[in-house]
Amino acid sequence: MINKQNLWFVTLFSLILILGIYYISIDDEVASVLKKEEESTNNAVIEITENDALVALEVENDEEKQSLMAEYQEVLLDTESTLAEKNNAYESLQKLNNSKALENKIKDMIKTKFNLDAFAKIKDKTISIVVASKEHNTEKANKIIRSVQELFDDEMYITVKFNA
Repeated sequence: MINKQNLWFVTLFSLILILGIYYISIDDEVASVLKKEEESTNNAVIEITENDALVALEVENDEEKQSLMAEYQEVLLDTESTLAEKNNAYESLQKLNNSKALENKIKDMIKTKFNLDAFAKIKDKTISIVVASKEHNTEKANKIIRSVQELFDDEMYITVKFNA
C-alpha cells in the first residue's frame, strides 16, 4: 500500500525527470536565455555532457517509433480494418523495424571505425547523424558521410552534426 510520503516522493521525482528531459530537448536559443537567468539567480550550474544529449535523442526517437508501432499494431489487430489497411500497416511496421536496424548498424559502424559515440535517425531518404565530439572536423564528417553512404545502394541525403 502506498502512503503519502511515497506518493510525494514519486510525484516529485517524476517532475524532476520531466523537467530534466525538457531542459535537454529545448533549442540553444532558449537554453542560453535560461542559462543566463539561472546564473544570475544561482551559482550552481548543471553540466550536460555529450552522452547525455545523445541519450535524450535516443529516448525521443524510441518513443516516437514505439508510438508508431502501437498505431500500426492497432490497425493490424482491428477487426474492422480492411485488408489493404492491414497490408499498409504491416509494410510500414516492417520499414520501421528495418530503419531501426539500419540506425543501430550506422551507430555501431561509427563507433568501431571512428571510435565516436553517435545518434542516427533515418527518415525516408534522409539520415541525420549527431556525433558526440567537441571537435568539429569537416574531414571527419566527410569520412563519416562516405562510410554511411557505402551501406546504401541508393543516394541518401546525410547530415552530420557534432554535438559540443
